[in-house]
Amino acid sequence: MSDNNIYDLYGSMVFNDEAMRRRLPKEVYKSLTRTIATGGTIDASIADVVANAMKDWAIEKGATHYTHWFQPLTGVTAEKHDAFISPLRGDKVVMEFSGKELIKGEPDASSFPSGGLRATFEARGYTAWDPASYAFVKDNTLYIPTAFCSYTGEALDTKTPLLRSMDAISDQALRILRLFGDTETSRVTTTVGAEQEYFLVNKEYYDSRKDLIYCGRTLFGAPAPKGQEMDDHYFGPLKPKVAAFMAELDEALWKLGINAKTEHNEAAPSQHELAPIYATTNMAVDQNLLIMEYMRLIAPRHGMECLLHEKPYAGVNGSGKHNNWSLTTDGGKNLVDPGKTPRENTRFLLILSAIVQAVDEYQDLLRASVAYAGNDHRLGGNEAPPAILSIFLGEELQGIVDSIVEGTDYMKPGTATMNLGVPSVPTFRRDTTDRNRTSPFAFTGNKFEFRSLGSSQNIAMPNVMLNTAVAKVFREMADKLEKADDFNAAVNQLIRDTLTAHRRILFDGNGYCPEWQDEAARRGLSNFRTTVEALEHLTDEKNVSLFTEFGVLSPVELAARREILLENYAKVLNIEAQTMIVMASRQIIPAVEAYIGKIARTAELKKSLCGPECTAMERDIVSRLSALNTQAYEAVEALRKADADARAAGDEIAVARAFRDTVVPAMAALRAPVDEMETMIASEDWPLPTYGEMTYKQ
Repeated sequence: MSDNNIYDLYGSMVFNDEAMRRRLPKEVYKSLTRTIATGGTIDASIADVVANAMKDWAIEKGATHYTHWFQPLTGVTAEKHDAFISPLRGDKVVMEFSGKELIKGEPDASSFPSGGLRATFEARGYTAWDPASYAFVKDNTLYIPTAFCSYTGEALDTKTPLLRSMDAISDQALRILRLFGDTETSRVTTTVGAEQEYFLVNKEYYDSRKDLIYCGRTLFGAPAPKGQEMDDHYFGPLKPKVAAFMAELDEALWKLGINAKTEHNEAAPSQHELAPIYATTNMAVDQNLLIMEYMRLIAPRHGMECLLHEKPYAGVNGSGKHNNWSLTTDGGKNLVDPGKTPRENTRFLLILSAIVQAVDEYQDLLRASVAYAGNDHRLGGNEAPPAILSIFLGEELQGIVDSIVEGTDYMKPGTATMNLGVPSVPTFRRDTTDRNRTSPFAFTGNKFEFRSLGSSQNIAMPNVMLNTAVAKVFREMADKLEKADDFNAAVNQLIRDTLTAHRRILFDGNGYCPEWQDEAARRGLSNFRTTVEALEHLTDEKNVSLFTEFGVLSPVELAARREILLENYAKVLNIEAQTMIVMASRQIIPAVEAYIGKIARTAELKKSLCGPECTAMERDIVSRLSALNTQAYEAVEALRKADADARAAGDEIAVARAFRDTVVPAMAALRAPVDEMETMIASEDWPLPTYGEMTYKQ
């Protein structure tokens, strides 16, 4: 692809600022872009003009239909397509799209999760245009990003609370900026760059495994002789099929204005990563959902399937999603950039201390925002951040914080020059701090990287939690400072008091080491190891109060999300348990029995030729496999009972606890003998593709 083609391609399918400027009357364009920039209310009088221009542009791009594209509480997106055509008299039609159709849609809300907000028979729901997220054309359809609510106005999606949280943090951040004399900024936005990890597997192998089809991960599988211990896959050369997949993915994403920037092999065999450049958070959420959709769509065209589950294979690294979060003014200033002299940058230090306080006070919320069955396989393992929330600031900022808290002079570390001792290799300046891959919430120069997110999840809710928590601390700080007689003295004291009070959340060591668990407990940090533990605290009084006072989520909206998440956890584990039962009963146990018979017949033949002494090996194999297969059969029956009992345990929290406490161990008890039998049976007689085949034969 030539450079000129890239210039023409990029954003070509997006009704972006350039398209709006060319298509809309000047005053309409100004009104719409003012709404987008300030987060204000859309002027309903311009809706018909915008809708008509959007329709004409979309038709030129090949669109015949439009859809309100929304994010229900299923974790994925939803869409209902309507044609632009409207009948005229006779056999003629006209292509129409009104402002009313742009602004409001009416999908059936009864079949989406509502957590008790709606009865099954109450079907009406509404979608409402989000003008701050650009519309785009995909598959001959105009996609209009929207929010989704019930007939009575409760948010039934992830976008609505996200937009509310963005308004909340903007309002409070502006109060902080005004205290420092900034009268020009009219809006502060949160920005996010979401790094996406994923696996690719040969489609033939995928189609042969019910666990991958139904669950997205392998429920059985013995380790391959070689995993990732040689560290030779990370950043290694791309296989041709993978490179071709990435090239097609880039082109598809660039058309939609998604700045797919970096791609490489990840640590585990057949694992990869894509990282885009940051965008305003609501657009970053939309774009990440499209990235995942296109990964799944494009992979089969290259003979592969994309696995977005957090742990497709046991014993090798799983996949996460790093949420690079920052604050930016409408003038383009990054408020989380410390500048060249951070110790003298009082505004930055106040914002930093506010983020530290927010993460400390609402560590339970941040943990709950990444809590679901798939992520339980990652958090706390030596491949992902621990379930304990902590912040890594790096050597320079940590030194500044220590000097502020302890009242000592700060000695800035010197800038080191890296000289590799090879004259032809240029020297370069070393960064003032290292990175810490074990930290859940790490400062990385001009942003914070929330690293606990799982690879399959919608990133909206973690950002809702983070935005709202920071907004609350900003408001508390603004309330204090606006009353201060001596602002400079008050702000410096507030920074010191805040960092002193919340210093416990700062940790620059190895989050994987067992000693950190004990140290975190001594500090009073929470450690919710499982989804159920984390979600139990979602509706604690302080969390309900947080969301209510900012209008981000009402008490019933928050309670509904807790119920939905607990139900989802139980449903996922039920599907996995049922899949294990089917695979073991219909594939694995019969295959082992057939193999035992094959070995027994061989033993009989050998016995007839050379006597019983020749059959010791066969007798041993038959004995061991028979015992293991019996163990597997009994484990299937135990899992069947545990699953049924868990489903009948009571309310959603009782059911979730039962699945955690009884079904998960029963699944492990079934897997153990099956994985051992895999290592004993000839390849041609084992009914499933192996880990070695799936991870090394893309």
